[in-house]
This record gives sequence, structure tokens and C-alpha cells, in this order.
Amino acid sequence: MKMFMRILFYCIGLLFMAFGVAFSVNSNLGVSPVNSLPYVVSLISNVSLGTCVVIVYGIYILVQILIKRRDFKWINLTQIIFSTVFGYFADFAKAALAGFTIPTYAGKLVMLAISIVLVAVGVCIYMDTKLVNMPMEGMTLAISECFPEIPFYRVKIVVDCSSVAVGVILSFLFLHGLYGIREGTVICALLVGRVLPIVKKRLDPIIEKICF
Repeated sequence: MKMFMRILFYCIGLLFMAFGVAFSVNSNLGVSPVNSLPYVVSLISNVSLGTCVVIVYGIYILVQILIKRRDFKWINLTQIIFSTVFGYFADFAKAALAGFTIPTYAGKLVMLAISIVLVAVGVCIYMDTKLVNMPMEGMTLAISECFPEIPFYRVKIVVDCSSVAVGVILSFLFLHGLYGIREGTVICALLVGRVLPIVKKRLDPIIEKICF
């Protein structure tokens, strides 16, 4: 039963993240960093966002293997399975919100704030189940272990910003303009990592009680 609850909460965390991405897309202020790169790849290739999530996350898994080499635990290849689940959730959340948006710039900022909280909550929930990290967090953790003196959330900020930078470059190269990445993307990249410790402080005891 405990293992079932861990898997259930893991999937709930992924669903929170997926809706966080959908809110950021509909805010029209830029896609959240966690999916900024897949979103740009989706626009370039005309392939669904969910499919591009799986492809890009596969690259993140490869980076983990290159960093950890012999220390890479092959059980982490199950990240591919959960990446596919998250890809499905991303398409589902996008369809569920459809064209929903809050008018005015202030309304868009509200949607962006909701996105930041949802992504932070999602990351916290699935990481606290202590099953398998999602590829981006797994890659961030692998990088963080190379620099133990730097807090995880700071490494996450750097990784998020780097993902956004790659998305910007690809957008200009292939779309001849900036698409899906705006001020909201940068705000998310800077704030999700800072909101994460606040969320963890409140959710950790609950998840620990239910799942362990």
C-alpha cells in the first residue's frame, strides 16, 4: 500500500507540473523553463508538445549518463517511462485549459504565478516520493553532486536558465524570432527554485506520513 501511495503521489506531482506548464503557455508571457525547450522544439517540428517532452527529456537522461558514467544507476532509465506519462499529462492539461486565459497584463501575471506554484508543488511532491527523478531534476541533481558546496535550488536556477537560453537560440535559428519564451519564462526560471524550499517545508511532513 505504501508503494502504491508513492507511485500515486508521484503521478499527482507530474500532473501538477503539467498544469503548471499549461498555465504558463496560456498566460502568453512565455512557457515555464521546465518545458521551454520542448515547446520551441514542438513549434519547429510541428510535433505535439507531449512527444517533444519525451524526446528532450531523453537527451537529459543521456547527459546524466555522461556525467555519472559508472555511478549511473540503470534503474534511472525508468525515467523514460515517467517522461512518457508526463508527456501525456502535458497534452491533457493543454487540452483541459483549452483557450482559457485571464485578460489584461495583470491577469496574465496571475496565471504565471499559478504556474510557478503548480510547478514547484509538482516537483516537491514527486521528488519527496523518493522513486525516480524526472530527467531535468535528475540532470540537475547529477550536476549538483559535482558541486556539493552549491545548494540544489541554486543549481536548478542555473539549469533552468540554461534550458531557456538554448530555447532562445533554437527559436531565432529556426523560427527567425522569439517564440514561447518571454519575460514570464525568465521569471519562472528565477522563482521556481526559490519557491521550492518554501513548498517543501509544508509538504514534506504530509508526504512522509502518507507514503512512508
